[in-house]
Amino acid sequence: MHLHSLSLSLFFLLVAGTAVVCVAVTTTLTTLHGFRGCAVREFSFVAQKPGCRSQKITTEACWGRCHTWEKPVPDPPYIHRHHRVCTYSRTRMMTARLPGCQPDVSPLYHYPMALHCHCAVCSTQDTECETF
Repeated sequence: MHLHSLSLSLFFLLVAGTAVVCVAVTTTLTTLHGFRGCAVREFSFVAQKPGCRSQKITTEACWGRCHTWEKPVPDPPYIHRHHRVCTYSRTRMMTARLPGCQPDVSPLYHYPMALHCHCAVCSTQDTECETF
């Protein structure tokens, strides 16, 4: 009987723990889903360079949703666009040393770390801009 009570208590503890985790995840997803604007957020990527092995890097990057709209107009180009993207306003250049580089290849890999972000017109200087 004591073993049955222990199993039942453990089961309820696991269920309660799961419920707490689910609530926390749901709250976070709801908050992120409703977020409007631009913010600095942790971001991981794989740095790759010919002649070196790749390496996972964790840095700060821009993330968010910016106000954007389009409306038809009677004259060419027949549409007025106002597209803004979440992009860097201040960065610090960082350097990582990639492993296993060939003797004639520099192991240094440079990348930006976001210090501050804002909504702005997309600039191909520091962002991959997709055209429509």
